Amino acid sequence: MEVAANCSLRVKRPLLDPRFEGYKLSLEPLPCYQLELDAAVAEVKLRDDQYTLEHMHAFGMYNYLHCDSWYQDSVYYIDNLGRIMNLTVMLDTALGKPREVFRLPADLTVYDNRLCASIHFTSSTWVTLSDGTGRLYLIATDERGNNSSKKWEIMFNEELGSPFIIIHSISLLKDEEHSIAALLLRIEKEELDMKGSGFYVSLEWVTISKKNKDNKKYEIIKHEILRGKSVPHYAALEPDGNGLMIVSYKSFQFIQTGQDLEENKNENMSEKIKEPLYYWQQTEDDLTITTQLPEDTTKEDIQVQFLPDHISIVLNGQLFLEGKLYSSVDHESSTYIIKENNSLEISLIKKNEGLTWPELIVGDKQGEFIRDSAQCAAIAERLMHLTSEELNPNPDKEKPPCNAQELEECDIFFEESSSLCRFDGNTLKTTHVVNLGSNEYLFSVIVDPKEMPCFSLRHDVDALLWQPHSSKQDDMWEHIATFNALGYVQASKRDKKFFACAPNYSYAALCECLRRVFIYRQPTPMSTVLYNRKEGRQVGQVAKQQVASLETNDAILGFQATNERLFVLTAKNLFLIKINTEN
Repeated sequence: MEVAANCSLRVKRPLLDPRFEGYKLSLEPLPCYQLELDAAVAEVKLRDDQYTLEHMHAFGMYNYLHCDSWYQDSVYYIDNLGRIMNLTVMLDTALGKPREVFRLPADLTVYDNRLCASIHFTSSTWVTLSDGTGRLYLIATDERGNNSSKKWEIMFNEELGSPFIIIHSISLLKDEEHSIAALLLRIEKEELDMKGSGFYVSLEWVTISKKNKDNKKYEIIKHEILRGKSVPHYAALEPDGNGLMIVSYKSFQFIQTGQDLEENKNENMSEKIKEPLYYWQQTEDDLTITTQLPEDTTKEDIQVQFLPDHISIVLNGQLFLEGKLYSSVDHESSTYIIKENNSLEISLIKKNEGLTWPELIVGDKQGEFIRDSAQCAAIAERLMHLTSEELNPNPDKEKPPCNAQELEECDIFFEESSSLCRFDGNTLKTTHVVNLGSNEYLFSVIVDPKEMPCFSLRHDVDALLWQPHSSKQDDMWEHIATFNALGYVQASKRDKKFFACAPNYSYAALCECLRRVFIYRQPTPMSTVLYNRKEGRQVGQVAKQQVASLETNDAILGFQATNERLFVLTAKNLFLIKINTEN
């Protein structure tokens, strides 16, 4: 059985700034432009039966504004009339109205159990679309840049069951066969779940392909399903379609359907029921191995060979157990006997008395260690000084215990640690696992549309940006940028809703549920001389923080960042905030 490699993320120390002094609030005004929408955004509120935290993460906090990373400063949203509306900014002072580029064929308002419509820009000429009712569309758009007026054409349109949203998609071209792979997310009811929320998260990897140029019809050629108990923070397909990466609190695994699923279940049950091959105990002086013998086994059928650091057991002419012992034994004093209950008992005398063996045979997992009550009592007595029945038995000592009431919310990490997993698309097995521990997931951003999306994790007080590279098996995740102290700063924003950064890392931004947007710029050189009075040194760079307040009382539904601008979407308005002017 193949075991996934436990990996770690390698931080590039030159990208960290241990002398970062914090963000300075800047009162410089930010140019803000407001566009009134012709029709309201197609917001879908959670129903009464969508009451879990996972529903809130997946659908309640959904970003209704979509950025086309293949074309600069181009954003899309879907309105109540089923229209996909686009705004491409060429000049801030000459903003036009959002224009319709596509209209969904079905009237979405007649569906009671629909989700929010979702869209993903698969390539520079392809778009993957879900209408929120369970129908998936593949659309050929040709070039979309510079307010292109070319008509979007539906190339694939199929009902795939219960409603879902699109997480990610890629376009592949191999041997003149064009394929599009999409990652879909559903939250479905699990009737047999009596302990949890009663729901599970389903990630579906769907590949749709056209065999050759002559055949214009696209068909589903692959449909794999992963299940988990939490909505993933990050899920993306590799550019070559050979793998999948997921960041989540709870693990995901591929499931099988039909007969394969039943066979797999039976195999798992048999593994659980399987008894250990042998049992072993130890004292300070010796070890005892016990195993049940087959019926009608005689002494002549048993061959046991003792060596100073090795043991070999043969039963009825077949090798039963063999391997290197954890430590040396007195092989001349070691013995074995057949007990009345038809079991074989082997006694090994330790050469190093008092040494506790963590395992009997190096690397062997077939046995089970049994600890007797006397050993448990001795261990408990040795650890007694580390425990107390009182909460704080000695409050006047020099180093009092930590007082949790003195901690701020941003100092507290989640009890559950999330993990980053890479799945192989062919074997459907986990190949790489990174335990993220207290490195809280913050946000994702597309730096290069031809690569996988980057993700940001909290590292101490900083926010580190990581770029996955599926082609580099030994160094799959690269640290490409750092936002100083942003991990600590964002933790204090209790009402934050969306988090983003510029693809060129020049700034990061977050917005609250209502009105306020916070911008955190990277340190830039000072135009004037500034001194740090405490340290008596000249300050060469300053990182600025800016706050923008939107003139609306509507909730923020969408948030996207480009190198020059921030786009903020509410139900009735689209706001554009100019961030960088020197480009």
